[in-house]
Amino acid sequence: MNIIIGSDHAGYDLKEECKSYLQKIGIHRVTDIGAFNRESIDYPRIAHQVAAAVEKGEYERGILVCGTGIGMSMTANRHAGVRAALCLDLYSARMSRLHNDANILALGGRVLGVGLALEILEVFLKTPFEGGRHKPRIDQIEC
Repeated sequence: MNIIIGSDHAGYDLKEECKSYLQKIGIHRVTDIGAFNRESIDYPRIAHQVAAAVEKGEYERGILVCGTGIGMSMTANRHAGVRAALCLDLYSARMSRLHNDANILALGGRVLGVGLALEILEVFLKTPFEGGRHKPRIDQIEC
């Protein structure tokens, strides 16, 4: 699986943990587009880059991390074909994939501990889209 990952300064530390985890479990390709340190950076720029790459089909999934995950998810969801899900618990991560076919995971670096965030990431990556009755609903998301 090809994954693109990005964060702002508030999500930098958690992004680095997620990137290390992805490399450890053998994800085929992880592309990190920044932030590359804790210096202030505007989250919309990063969110748009990740979402555009997922929108174009260059990556199967994306991961975005900011302080709360809210701004990243709001920005990413402005892109056609992007279904960014802010997940702060395992159930939401599972359902975002199972029923909503989310293709971008948004995490909050200031609201999640590393352990839980990595569990959420694992569930997000391993859960398939159920399809069936959910597919027509997904189709209705696009305007």
